[in-house]
Amino acid sequence: MSQSFEDPRSEPGEDVRRRRLLFRAEHRGTKEADLMVGGFVRRHLAALSSQDLDELEAILDMPDVDLTDWLTGRRPLPEDARLPLLLRIMAETLGRPAQGRGA
Repeated sequence: MSQSFEDPRSEPGEDVRRRRLLFRAEHRGTKEADLMVGGFVRRHLAALSSQDLDELEAILDMPDVDLTDWLTGRRPLPEDARLPLLLRIMAETLGRPAQGRGA
C-alpha cells in the first residue's frame, strides 16, 4: 500500500514536491544520512509546512559528512546551520528536546 503525502489544502504540485524531497532524503549517498534524514522525513513529511519544505531543501543541499557529524553529536552544529527543521531532526536523532536559535 503506497503512502500518500497529499494534503487536500495544499496547492497543486505540492505532493510532487514532497515526493521528490522524500526521494532525495532517502538517497543521500551515505547509509547513515539516508537513515537519519530520510527516516525523519518519511515519518513527518505529511505534516511539514511550506517553510519546513524550504528548510528541508536547504538541509538536503548540505554535505552528508557534515549532516552525519551534527546528527550524531560528533561535532556541534554551527550557528549558520541552525535551521529550526534541522534542530528538530537532531533532537529526534539524539533523543533530546529541540533547541531554537537562541539556545
